[in-house]
Amino acid sequence: MGSRKQTVFLVILIPLLFLLLAAAAVLPRFLDRTAPVPAGTVGNTPGNSYNGGLFCEYEGMVYFSNPYDGGTLYAMAPDESGIHKLNSVCVSHINAGGGYLFYFQSRASGSSGLGYVRSRHGVYRSSLNGKRSVCLFEDVIFNMQLAGNALYLLSSAEDGPHFYQVSAQEGDPEELFARNVDFSCAMSDGTVYYTDGEDGHYLYRYDTASGTSSPVWEGSLWYPVYDSGYIYYLDVSSDYRLCRYSLSEGIVEVLTHDRVDCYNLAGGYIYYQKNSSSSPALMRMDLDGKNAVTVAEGNFTHINVTSRYVYFTPYGTDVPLYQTAIGGTDAVPFDAAMEAAAQNTK
Repeated sequence: MGSRKQTVFLVILIPLLFLLLAAAAVLPRFLDRTAPVPAGTVGNTPGNSYNGGLFCEYEGMVYFSNPYDGGTLYAMAPDESGIHKLNSVCVSHINAGGGYLFYFQSRASGSSGLGYVRSRHGVYRSSLNGKRSVCLFEDVIFNMQLAGNALYLLSSAEDGPHFYQVSAQEGDPEELFARNVDFSCAMSDGTVYYTDGEDGHYLYRYDTASGTSSPVWEGSLWYPVYDSGYIYYLDVSSDYRLCRYSLSEGIVEVLTHDRVDCYNLAGGYIYYQKNSSSSPALMRMDLDGKNAVTVAEGNFTHINVTSRYVYFTPYGTDVPLYQTAIGGTDAVPFDAAMEAAAQNTK
């Protein structure tokens, strides 16, 4: 009688084990299924993307790389309240869309202990709380922008640069160009303005829907940013002065004769780093180039903006991280980020 019970038990148990094993194999794939990122999504502003994508504002939150904690991922409200840590990897090129974060992970932080991830570098997608990260592209990148359901990014190999389109859901890289291209200036209508350094730095328009490029203007541009019918850019042919080009009238306006290292647009202003051997400074001027004023004396870089603040760091170092209110001229250290990091690294 006992032998019959054991046989019945095994007959029931063995199929059940097979079902459990099959479910274990399928469940992770099911849990990782993601809805497409909506059409018209742009992952970050062009200016932030050109400056490393260290800050990204999305749906009432600001996600940023905190240099006081090894560049790890933090979040806060636009007014800088509620600063909190999301994960423990060094991030840059932050994008957001479709309820997800996308970022380049260069390394794990120097922290140790339970919950600290040690993953390979690459482009990752995570939930907005920084959890459930999935690698979409395992390589070093130099720029990245989310446009619709695709990430556009530049990588490199021994044979030179390679520019890819990568699905925001599955990865699956598709090479678009074998040269140095940057799609940071993406628009919500699916248009991207970009320059080709191998073709005189001319301005081109790329249609993400059809996958086709068309020439716009045979200028000499670097870091194009679209705003209200103008393309703002650094003039490569004239010592990187800052200009703007009217798409409707075909007219060029010189906004400053200063050599410019980097710039960003925020709240009706242009913030830019003036390159000068005698008086380098972070400057602010109106969009038409008028009313230029000094925000901070010295050499600065990584100018990132949110809806309320401008952030930047000294050239050659990640700290201190400075901030100034948009429209203001008083630059002060972002002490709240340092204090939040101190609480998380005790």
